[in-house]
Amino acid sequence: MSVLPSCLLEPLWAQFAALLPEHVHTHPLGCHNPRISDRVVFDHVIAALVHGSGYERIAGPSCSDRTIRRRVKYWAQLGIAEQVHALALRAYDRMVGLELDDLSVDGRITKAPCSGEAAGSSPVDRGKQALKRSVATEATGVVLGIVSAGANRHDSPLLAPTLKAADDQVGGLPDRATVNLDRGYDSDKTRRMLGESGFIGETARKGVPAPIQAGKRWVVERTHAWMNGFGKLRRCTEKRNRVVDFYLYLAAAIVTLRMLIRRATPRYRWDGRPTTKRLK
Repeated sequence: MSVLPSCLLEPLWAQFAALLPEHVHTHPLGCHNPRISDRVVFDHVIAALVHGSGYERIAGPSCSDRTIRRRVKYWAQLGIAEQVHALALRAYDRMVGLELDDLSVDGRITKAPCSGEAAGSSPVDRGKQALKRSVATEATGVVLGIVSAGANRHDSPLLAPTLKAADDQVGGLPDRATVNLDRGYDSDKTRRMLGESGFIGETARKGVPAPIQAGKRWVVERTHAWMNGFGKLRRCTEKRNRVVDFYLYLAAAIVTLRMLIRRATPRYRWDGRPTTKRLK
């Protein structure tokens, strides 16, 4: 049984498969074992993303853990997840519409027990190895850009790379867009950077109670909660930064596709349209 409903998994695989290069057999004698199909490996990767299980646990007679590792590393080098996420954003913008005038950015710390290139000492968990992801969303919470870093990195220096990642994914952010931030970004350096980049900063002030200045940034906190629904993101055991980003953008593509289906259902009709509002 698939870990995702078919209305999510099939469109995701269709775009993912379209971006994969054609495999060329390079064995000089042509007598090696048949290559495991990309679809079989993709299903195992989705299972690893959703459940957070190690490759040894989800591997089986049809697909070994080494095959999954090699294929994930290869797909990460190609940047397939980032391209799929960009296509999902393009489809969402065409069918529903991205609200890019109001952006929200925030960071979230998650566990990284195996350390790795993107891990660092957690300031909130006794110095254990952890990962920080900085996420930029539009006004309704659709993920636009993601940056991964060690948990010991402050949110403020990650703001510019996160906005740059969002700009690359959507093909250009509008001028004078409002960026909603929490009090962790309340500094002259942040305000200077936003002004030089052409953004308007709406930053919560230090010393003022949060409920009074909640603003519009709550959507990015909700998006972080959605992304924490993926076991691989809650407890990331990957060591290579490129593979970490692969799983982050693959999860972002699924979240974007889920939001697209939910908001397109009252407006459009299509074959295989889900009959329930809840898409796990």
